[in-house]
Amino acid sequence: MKVFLSTVLAAAVVANLEAQTPNPAQRVGNDAMVIDRVAEASKKDLPRDLLKRIVNEDIDLLRGKRTDGSFEYATWERFEAGRLNNSFSIQPREDKMQTVEAKGAWVYRVVIDVPERRLVVRKNRPVWIERVDADFVGEGSTQSQTQSFEVKAWLQPGEIKPIDLPVVARQATVKVIATADPKGGYGNVDVALVQAKIVDEPDSPYADAVSSAKAVQRALENGDIASIRTMAQRLRDSLGVRAAPVAAAIATPARTSVDVVAPATDTATRVELQAELQLIEDLLTGSETERRDGMDRLHQLVRRLRP
Repeated sequence: MKVFLSTVLAAAVVANLEAQTPNPAQRVGNDAMVIDRVAEASKKDLPRDLLKRIVNEDIDLLRGKRTDGSFEYATWERFEAGRLNNSFSIQPREDKMQTVEAKGAWVYRVVIDVPERRLVVRKNRPVWIERVDADFVGEGSTQSQTQSFEVKAWLQPGEIKPIDLPVVARQATVKVIATADPKGGYGNVDVALVQAKIVDEPDSPYADAVSSAKAVQRALENGDIASIRTMAQRLRDSLGVRAAPVAAAIATPARTSVDVVAPATDTATRVELQAELQLIEDLLTGSETERRDGMDRLHQLVRRLRP
């Protein structure tokens, strides 16, 4: 078991040292080979969380993710990908209205909902919504915009008020100005920020690879070893990456595999790398907590060796 762990660690290091290039194909293809080998040797100890993180980063790389969160080969579209839900109690005030705030990224719609029940059996109270103020930065922009949406209406329990932002906002702060009926007492209101969905461009040079990487994600969710291996191999093949370099590294004993890295590093770096690999190997053969720590260290090491 320890020999296998050492060889897999060395394979990951070799694969990523060979990927010192701006072209994402080699890097993602190398990751696919490592995923394939780890899945092949795994039984009930498949490190799904670690592999998911690697695949997620690879998909971002294939999409050409920019520093502002946008993509070269994908766009954020007005299809619901998820919601950021916030619940507030609106108190009746004689002097001024209450302001509640919600924040989120890649938001295109605000949904104000007055639920029918605020507790298990007690019914909710109506809430007066004066307006909704939104501060946001749109996709592809660095300028902050502010827009107010007048509502001026009582929302009854069970009633929903959707408000669409003029753009898909990569950052948004939404303020709801509201009050409750002094005679009826406070009311509860839910404010949901609807997040946009990433849609891949069909003419992307990595369209097939992204599709295969998504399939790897689904297989990891299901713990389907056979599908993980099949889709990882398909991902590698779609990028034109040969399996020989990693296969050779895995077939070599652990001590020699670490030596393969030596020509690419100076003596001090080699000693540090060898010590780190030894520590990771020891952690991965320890308790559950130690194994988690080892997986985290492996992930950090692989990422550190990338350009």
